[in-house]
Amino acid sequence: MTSFRVGLLGATGAVGQKFIRFLENHPWFQITALGASKRSAGKPYAEASNWIESTPMPESVKQLEVLESKSDLFKDVDFVFSGLDSSVATEIEGDFAKAGIPVISNAKNYRTDPTVPLLIPEINPDHIDLIHEQRFTKDGSGWIVTNPNCVAVPLTTSLKPLYDAFGIESVVVTSMQAISGAGYPGVPSLDIMGNVIPFIGGEESKIRQEPLKLLGKLKDGAVRYADFPVQATATRVPVINGHLLSVTVSLKRKADQDEIINVMKSWGSPIHDLDLPSTPKFPLKVFDDPRYPQPRLHADSEGGMQTAIGRIRKAQVMDVSYIAMAHNTVRGAAGGAVLNAELLVRKGFLK
Repeated sequence: MTSFRVGLLGATGAVGQKFIRFLENHPWFQITALGASKRSAGKPYAEASNWIESTPMPESVKQLEVLESKSDLFKDVDFVFSGLDSSVATEIEGDFAKAGIPVISNAKNYRTDPTVPLLIPEINPDHIDLIHEQRFTKDGSGWIVTNPNCVAVPLTTSLKPLYDAFGIESVVVTSMQAISGAGYPGVPSLDIMGNVIPFIGGEESKIRQEPLKLLGKLKDGAVRYADFPVQATATRVPVINGHLLSVTVSLKRKADQDEIINVMKSWGSPIHDLDLPSTPKFPLKVFDDPRYPQPRLHADSEGGMQTAIGRIRKAQVMDVSYIAMAHNTVRGAAGGAVLNAELLVRKGFLK
């Protein structure tokens, strides 16, 4: 496998740090350039970054000079990961794509663009073909791929087996979201300690919209969105990592509890045989013990790349209820983007 030279935008932020930790010793990707704001530019990364990860900063990045996030300073990279804040991502990511540098982004800005893949490799790997519809460069060398919102990932992954087997009429979901999802410094301690915050600005619209694109069908160069309503309530809870969801689903074809559990347990990933380094062996884990999943016990399963399901039961209202959970900054952010890049390598979009 060819080694790829990787740039990282937003390298000093919480998501950028997760990228650095996740890419340490990656067999295919080596970070060779770090981008951040003009304020951090010119400093070695060890000086520019307030490191908040639970493991030491990798030696490989400590002395890398932080660059301003401008495409003309990243000419020696094969592609970039973006952990940029949404307030600046549209302009900067577009600039890199127009310069012929592929962008694999965690930011929300291009997720709804009809030509940009919103990608979970185990759910909709065929959507990468949307790249051919992009016009950032005449020769197609520059493009953007995004990964979904950190709640949309476990929600969509858990809905996929049900959608394929039974069809879906409607979904009600309440998310209990970890504080790491708010970035750093995040939620003030006096707001979150011993408390639940029943609203997260801008979150519910993403939870409603993104699964419909992810579960949509690609036809004639466009995604035909799945067609069912999602009622979403997003809350913040005093948990460090791991977004836990309470999900209730109305099915088009009715089924008993045993059939639903069997469908969830027997679901197989379409990329299982591609041998991607970050692919979890079991991307969807179904627990029989009604106490599971729990963020503290299961968020780090399969390196943080697994979606866990539990408490699958017949619903008294609608058809089936269950709990879903995934690591929000790994599977729902940096790790998901790295898996996207690995799929893009295998499919020949990154060379």
